[in-house]
Amino acid sequence: MMLIFAHMPEQIYSPFTAFNFSNHNCFLTGQTLSSEEEKIQVFPQWLMSRYKLEDKSFKLLDESMATYKDIKVPCAADINETYLEPLETEIATAFEIGYEAVKNLDELKLFQWAGKLLYGIIFNEIQSGIKLQHSQGEEFNISQAIIHKFSNLHLMLQSLNLPVVFEDFKPYSLFLFKVDNNIEEFGYRDEINTLTFSLRIKDFGLIICLQDNGANRRYHKEILEKIESEILHPIQFEEFCGRVFYSAYLFNRLPEYNILPVGDNIYIEAMPLRGMSNKPVFDDWINKVYGQVLESFWKNWGFLLLEIIKNPEKPMSFLFKPDGSLINEKEIELPR
Repeated sequence: MMLIFAHMPEQIYSPFTAFNFSNHNCFLTGQTLSSEEEKIQVFPQWLMSRYKLEDKSFKLLDESMATYKDIKVPCAADINETYLEPLETEIATAFEIGYEAVKNLDELKLFQWAGKLLYGIIFNEIQSGIKLQHSQGEEFNISQAIIHKFSNLHLMLQSLNLPVVFEDFKPYSLFLFKVDNNIEEFGYRDEINTLTFSLRIKDFGLIICLQDNGANRRYHKEILEKIESEILHPIQFEEFCGRVFYSAYLFNRLPEYNILPVGDNIYIEAMPLRGMSNKPVFDDWINKVYGQVLESFWKNWGFLLLEIIKNPEKPMSFLFKPDGSLINEKEIELPR
């Protein structure tokens, strides 16, 4: 019996297969561009204008400095116009209003937006890595595990322009809080090895682990139940942020997916995280290491590691009192 496919699903683009990071191809679809000038900003213009970021310096992994406005990716004009600009407009409108509007956004759109931003940074990191190694006459080297994560993120970003369906799972953990911020502050962090992103602006704080199939959200379930509906002081948000960035580092699985084209759609199905290994999904939590993470997240307030882990069993916390009850943000006498 002959099977005739009326519609073959559209082609998924895998830049990591041929390792193509040139400015001649669209970062999202791989289509050939008309010129090397066909680019978009990684940090959207509305965000840079709002927080005066254009000329602020942005440090790449190889220690080289760029400015926020230098960080761009090659992108086909029609792809930008059809898929990226509408997403950007919707996110910008919600972010300008604040927490309530962000809470009402489709989570997938927040994932796509954060994923596009983080992938844009990865793209720039890879380009500068390739340049550096070639200038030293070496082949560009990157670990297979990292390629695995980055290419899965890129695959999922194509839910922007292809009919991708996530089959009964979310590829990410998303955390959103109402935060009593200093309204002019732009608090942004990313950790590209663990694909973790956080943003603290207006009256909210957002954290997304982009490639964990919801594992970090499950890991922090008990704390979340206590704090998710509260208004947080910035130092409380940064504390929870530190916990998530650290647990994302402890997460020791590389999620695997099946890709199933059915009709016009491309179904992505997650393989169980437990997989072949008997060891727990997260490595052991070590308070001293967590303390070092907190020290960097609390830089604004100047707490040092020695103070933070004075009691190694119970690191300093602005979220919980020694008896485990929640500290009200109004009781915290620190600058915002």
